Amino acid sequence: MAHAATDRAADIVIRPAAAFDLPTLLALYRHFNHDDPDMDPRLAEDRFAAISAHPGMTIFAAFEGDLAISSVTLVVVPNLTRRGASYALIENVVTHAGYRQRGHARALIETAVATAWKKDCYKVMLLTGSKDPATLRFYANCGFSQDKTGFQIRRPAAA
Repeated sequence: MAHAATDRAADIVIRPAAAFDLPTLLALYRHFNHDDPDMDPRLAEDRFAAISAHPGMTIFAAFEGDLAISSVTLVVVPNLTRRGASYALIENVVTHAGYRQRGHARALIETAVATAWKKDCYKVMLLTGSKDPATLRFYANCGFSQDKTGFQIRRPAAA
């Protein structure tokens, strides 16, 4: 789905990321998890190809020229409850440190949510590990309510 929006004032383009965007996406993700080791380029290409081929999965990114400055991942999940209405997950909300507080992440979240509604999802979920009140307020201001309890389990580190 070629979904593009432009912020005319700053010439920011929002669109699904393509394979040729992978280097700038990987650079952007360094602003998200600083301690993550660099990914092997071939593994990154394989992972991006798998994401691109996965039905209902899209990485939306905001670009200034060729530079990815913000991104979100949307996953639409088919469902057997709610009369078969799918649900969606938003993950990996990240903005380049030099471009924060300018509305880019909000625009991407709005794009992802609008896409979920177009795909007849009955809800969109987002989890954050942040306890920062500003981050929580940001998600609330994007329309999310903090009315469920989230749980997760992480794979133990290899010994």
